[in-house]
Amino acid sequence: MWHLIKKTDKNKKEYRIRLSASVIATKGWLNGALSFCGHDESETSLYRGHFIELLKLFGVVNEEIDKVILSNAPRNNQLTAPSIQKEICNCFAAEVLKKIFDELCDDVFSILVDESRDVSKRNKWLCLVHVMETTALSLKKAIDELFAHYNLSLSRIRGQGYDGASNMSGEFNGLKALILKENSSAYFVHCFAHQLQLVVVALANKHHEIFNFFNEVSSLVNVVGASCKRVDLIRESQRERLGLNPEVETGSGQNQELSLARAEDTRWSSHEKT
Repeated sequence: MWHLIKKTDKNKKEYRIRLSASVIATKGWLNGALSFCGHDESETSLYRGHFIELLKLFGVVNEEIDKVILSNAPRNNQLTAPSIQKEICNCFAAEVLKKIFDELCDDVFSILVDESRDVSKRNKWLCLVHVMETTALSLKKAIDELFAHYNLSLSRIRGQGYDGASNMSGEFNGLKALILKENSSAYFVHCFAHQLQLVVVALANKHHEIFNFFNEVSSLVNVVGASCKRVDLIRESQRERLGLNPEVETGSGQNQELSLARAEDTRWSSHEKT
């Protein structure tokens, strides 16, 4: 009996060390917003993905960790599976949300709603809830369920901001109107950045010189980007131009080499550098 108890305590200690290593690795990649998995995570792979490779480094610098992780751990308890990684990530997300809600307490707040898609082309709701439809009623239902889950009250909303789509800001049946029916203090504000973007794009399309300019840029990006040799020529030309111009300033954010990017109406964050 004593032998079994001693072995159980040893297993618990090893499990805690293994779990702590996985949690710390997850925290590191979450802080850097980096990917976890690799294309080939088998033991014969040269690089098994960021998560597992970081665990391997833990083992290199700490002998106690090395003894209980990866191949030295039980096959059914290595704590490296994608499902385990996601579960740890969800725990971090829950703690962050708990902190936000603790700070919010019973104070008033505003909500911002927009569509976002991941690589699987699934719409995300606050990166928490997958919505099958984007109708006003579906979005309102998603908000109600989210509020119920986190014990938030619709009556505490004092502002709501969306784009100008009819399902969002429709006067009678939009999401804005549905929330206002329950809370008349939830004032709606059309996203100013979205309004400005719509105006700029509309004016640019009406101005022939601007339209022709971006049309030429798009064609150049297609032609140059399709060939490594042409990209190298562009880089060399840029180096010569900067080398012959003594007035060019250098430093962070100035005259760095950037990849060729296609200009689009909705590429919000890259108009200037593109």
